[in-house]
Amino acid sequence: MPALSLAPESKWTKSSYSGAEGNACVEAAALACAVGVRDSKDKQGPALVFPTSSWNTFVTSLRTDELQDATSV
Repeated sequence: MPALSLAPESKWTKSSYSGAEGNACVEAAALACAVGVRDSKDKQGPALVFPTSSWNTFVTSLRTDELQDATSV
């Protein structure tokens, strides 16, 4: 689904951890019962939609380094 069909531009946010280059970032938008995720370089392009609970599990895993082992394979 096109990102701007999900949420207006003002609802999309980029992580404060994103680098100044801005060439490898994603943006997220809180939706009614989900979270939209899009490529920050293609703001009008497609977006992925995840259930809020799945997004929260993913973010928690990143914060606690649970995914560290999965990325070193």
